[in-house]
Amino acid sequence: MRRGEDTHQDADVVLGDDWVAPDSTVEKEMQASRARRGLFSLNRSPLTRKIITFNLIALNVLVAGILYLNSSRDSLAVQRAESMRMQVELIADVFEAQLPEDPGFALGTDPRVDVAATLNGLDLPSAVNVLLFDADSFLVGEATGQQASSFPAAGEEDPTIITDFLTGLWNVLSGFVGLFSGDQDLTQEERLRLLIEEGDPAATRVASGPGDAGETMFTALSPIMQNGAIMGTVGLVSGAPEIDAAVRAERERVLQMFVIATLVSIGLSLVLASTIANPISDLADAAEIGRDRNRSNVAKGRIRIPDLTARPDEIGRLSGALRGMVAALYDRIDSNEQFAADVAHEIKNPLASMRSAVGTMRVATKPEQQEKLLQVLEHDVRRLDRLVSDISNASRLDSELVKEEEVEFNLLKMIENLSEFLGEDARSKGIEFISDLPDRPITIHGLEPRLAQVFVNLITNAISFCEDGDAIRVWVRRRDNRVLVVVEDTGPGIPEEALTKIFKRFYTNRPTSDFGNNSGLGLAISKQIVEAHGGVIWAENIRPTEADAGSEPLGARFVVGLPV
Repeated sequence: MRRGEDTHQDADVVLGDDWVAPDSTVEKEMQASRARRGLFSLNRSPLTRKIITFNLIALNVLVAGILYLNSSRDSLAVQRAESMRMQVELIADVFEAQLPEDPGFALGTDPRVDVAATLNGLDLPSAVNVLLFDADSFLVGEATGQQASSFPAAGEEDPTIITDFLTGLWNVLSGFVGLFSGDQDLTQEERLRLLIEEGDPAATRVASGPGDAGETMFTALSPIMQNGAIMGTVGLVSGAPEIDAAVRAERERVLQMFVIATLVSIGLSLVLASTIANPISDLADAAEIGRDRNRSNVAKGRIRIPDLTARPDEIGRLSGALRGMVAALYDRIDSNEQFAADVAHEIKNPLASMRSAVGTMRVATKPEQQEKLLQVLEHDVRRLDRLVSDISNASRLDSELVKEEEVEFNLLKMIENLSEFLGEDARSKGIEFISDLPDRPITIHGLEPRLAQVFVNLITNAISFCEDGDAIRVWVRRRDNRVLVVVEDTGPGIPEEALTKIFKRFYTNRPTSDFGNNSGLGLAISKQIVEAHGGVIWAENIRPTEADAGSEPLGARFVVGLPV
């Protein structure tokens, strides 16, 4: 929305402060681009896809960390492992209490220890298997718990849609991997035997791992000792339905929140991307339209950059900067066009005079007439040469002001040198030259040769208007963060109607006797240089009293203000 316009104009709003330029203020090509793009432009906006992708990556990392760092599962696993350790050691103690004091005793073959009766006498929970191995790791007995469990059996838990789907997908992939790798499932007996052989047979060990169906299985081993000798090993295999149920329920809740958070994140990302990508796309479209028009060399009117300056963010600043740059560019184009028109007009004057003089020479017969016409031609040639030189300098000024590097220099020293040099010229014409400069140096940042050109123009301009007996005064004063450089003279002053025109190109107000000796570009160039340094320049008449505006001026005063 444009600043200062009626807020009731038709405008689209993406968010509270994120205004989009109305279609009525943008190019037709941009309107077509908006129609193709739509509100959410995933297929046309790489920036939108990047915003969504990076937001989802952060969300996925967070969820993966939550699932991986499952503190409740770890706590339950530690408790279950400790319980398994106590149970397997207790069963091993039961068998150790029955062992006879006989070095040749063999567990499983000696009738003095009834393995089957002992195992059947154990009060074991359901789905808990006890396997008894002799000293040579041969299975000599096995029993399964019959006590009812308070935990639901596998497949009886509450359904978890997301978890079940992911688990099934993982099982299918794992099945393919296992099929091609040739892995075979091991029985409980084979797993326990491998565990006995891998570790320290004299120590109680507890391990956990996935079962055949992917459930969590705990395995515990404890040796049956007699006089320091291992007589056998008790193996305890148990599922962990309470852990699996808790993990499944918690994982399901996390995944549900993940799905919800993903949808919310995508929605917010789309809204955020639309408030960023769409305005930037509008600005890019406007720039591309201008580029394409420039390539086709077809003038279709000025390029209008969308006005997004109502946005209190960087896009608003970018829009304002681009609009300012385009406006400055068009101002420069208009200025160049006006300058070209002024140049053509100024060149026509001496050419017309020369053409008239040449035509008159064809019919002039007297030598004195021909001599006078030759003087006119010579004067017009000099005038034309001076005009072309000044025009060339003025046309190069813009690029030179941009290319040259600014430096710090002593402004007073520069003005003192100019006053010393130009003061001699003024005194040679009978003009008193007064220089009033402060004692302390004043340092400014700028282009010293260009500013010197300004003060040379002002002082020489004052000299040209003064006569014998007049005076010129140059004085400098510092005012806070600015410095004033003033050039005063006691010449004829400046006509009131000329005060607003003297800084325009090719304007000159000089006596008839001095006609053609000045191009009228000096003050215009001075004004351009001063403004390029962030300063101001103006002209005024010196009067006896400020209240008497109609009195005759005592002279002219030019004031240059520069930042310090």
